[in-house]
Amino acid sequence: MTSAKSARRPHHWRRDLIELAALFTAVAIADAIANLIGHQPGGPSLLIAAAVALSATAAFHTWWARRHSHAPPPPDADGPAAAYEPSAQKVTAAGAPSPGSAADAETVLWRMRTTVRDAPGSLAALCTVLARHRIDILTLQTHPLAEGTVDEFLLRAPASLPAAQLTRAISEAGGRSTWIERADTHDLVDAPTRVLGLATRTALDAAELPLALRQLLGRCTIHSLPAVSVTGRATGESAPVEGVLEETVMRLRDPSGGVITVERPYLPFTPTEFARARALVELDARLGPRVPRSEHVLTLPEGNAITVRRADRDDLEAARAMHDRCSEQTLRLRYHGPVRDADRYLEHLLSPRFGRTLAVQTASGRTVALGHLLWDGDETEVALLVEDDWQRRGIGSELLGRLVALAVEAGCESVYAVTQASNTGMVAAMRALSLPLDYQIEEGTLVITARLGATPVRSLPPYEQAER
Repeated sequence: MTSAKSARRPHHWRRDLIELAALFTAVAIADAIANLIGHQPGGPSLLIAAAVALSATAAFHTWWARRHSHAPPPPDADGPAAAYEPSAQKVTAAGAPSPGSAADAETVLWRMRTTVRDAPGSLAALCTVLARHRIDILTLQTHPLAEGTVDEFLLRAPASLPAAQLTRAISEAGGRSTWIERADTHDLVDAPTRVLGLATRTALDAAELPLALRQLLGRCTIHSLPAVSVTGRATGESAPVEGVLEETVMRLRDPSGGVITVERPYLPFTPTEFARARALVELDARLGPRVPRSEHVLTLPEGNAITVRRADRDDLEAARAMHDRCSEQTLRLRYHGPVRDADRYLEHLLSPRFGRTLAVQTASGRTVALGHLLWDGDETEVALLVEDDWQRRGIGSELLGRLVALAVEAGCESVYAVTQASNTGMVAAMRALSLPLDYQIEEGTLVITARLGATPVRSLPPYEQAER
């Protein structure tokens, strides 16, 4: 950086002599002209007219300079003028104004992924096309492959630009296997920050692993396949420690036994995504089973105090004892099968790997109700079981409302309950949600789906929940 002292122009004595000589010459010429014209008839009038003309010319020149001297250079100008950036709008490459200009006030966010040749200039060609369409690149990630590179963009584009037109332009610039979908403001978080946040969620709650994988990898279907079925038979599901990557399918060893399968038919996984997913699963395996131990004490309308808290496999014996106190009709409405098999489902239902479970306890510590939020691929199921003596007291509605809140927090678009038309308690609890409901009869079973209209948001860790 040049200092103020060194930036001054050097003093030149020759230039001063030339300026003095020019000044003396001009004075001599003016004196000669004044003597010549002033002694002629009408000379003074002629001199006054000349002075007025010169003054008018100088005033016009000043006005013209002030109006036009600060005009911006043309957008296709070469050299430093091409980098001109007016304060009202930002000029991007190829002279295209950014989406923040008045011409493109309405913008949308897109997430785009395309594969390009691993050669110099390939990425520059894509960026030039995006600039030509007045698209702003917010983030860029590169996923190297054995042949080529996958470039993942988060873009802000004019709302008037169709996705099909953008895809065609990328294809003409050398992109292939292009995939594009709408994004939202949650995607503005950079990749390292998002991965660290997902790792924190996974470390605090084992039930967060499937949700963290879904948010890490985008729209995908995740299945947790146990090594042993509910009947006690080996399922044969397993995966090597290092996992398996097969184009659009990822298989990871489940720390609790079995395998976690992640499928994304519309877009192959990259080795980078596979490494990130495997790192999350390894973190879960090292930390072992864990569930936040938060409790909420509620008072029923009749005056009894109950406690609602998260439950896991440590509550297996208490849940079995509750089964023993439930009538056959209550168990049949809940499990839709032989009552003698009810206990077999508990270990699966209480596992954080398959969802979240809420338990209701009395003041004496006895478990009287269970509510389950189960991850079913890319869908979410809710289920309730309330002990006979504690039914019709509002416990089921309280549990269901909390389960739906957990589903919204996890970014689920809907939840469904499988029951029977005769289960008036469950039907009434679903209606009490005040959400749009869809009813469907499947082989004598009633399936009620509540549309949440939720957007993916991160769940709050316990320490943030305490602050709120």
